[in-house]
Amino acid sequence: MPNYAIIVAGGKGERMGKEIPKQFLELSGKPILMHTIEKFTKSFSDIKIILALPENQIEFWEELCFKHQFQAGGIQLTKGGKTRFESVKNALRFITEKGIVAIHDGVRPLVSKSTIINCINKAASSGAAIPVTNVVESLRFYSKSDNTSKAVPRSSYKNVQTPQCFSTEIILKAYEQPYNENFTDDASVVEALGYSIQLVEGNVENIKITTTTDLALAEILRKIELD
Repeated sequence: MPNYAIIVAGGKGERMGKEIPKQFLELSGKPILMHTIEKFTKSFSDIKIILALPENQIEFWEELCFKHQFQAGGIQLTKGGKTRFESVKNALRFITEKGIVAIHDGVRPLVSKSTIINCINKAASSGAAIPVTNVVESLRFYSKSDNTSKAVPRSSYKNVQTPQCFSTEIILKAYEQPYNENFTDDASVVEALGYSIQLVEGNVENIKITTTTDLALAEILRKIELD
């Protein structure tokens, strides 16, 4: 049964204050996106990578691959859409066999191999699995209607990461739905059809790089990566 990894990389780098999209900024000497892809190919040597990029970034990506001698020949490229939902839907057109689909943010290069493997294996047995971590900050619920807030138990909440993994049957059916603004991630799309989502322990280093502070932290975390 084949495994697929859809890598969604549609960033513009605006919060970075950079002209280069954030997925192409260098981390430890090469673009963030390359680190991300390598995490999947090192976890499953036969995994099929589908990369969703904005159309106007594809040529630049190909130039970077040549510059860094990055073996991208086996990667299926697809045009990203205006929304993440549309980008994933475009990528799903290249799923041709039954298996497991892992959908991952292109700017999460510090996902561990164990997180990838555990999520894919859990999805293989349950149909849908996502990585999560514990909330360590105190939380409060804020009501806009009356401008009040109250403490809520953080033990009842989890931080959600990617890759979010699903059987091909479930994820293809889920993305036949029309877009809904409540679709904040792939799990919410699948959940809208009534499927249960299994939770897998993620790794706290699996941060989403969106700011210069994130990038600086990622450089430090890269030096202490265990897998």
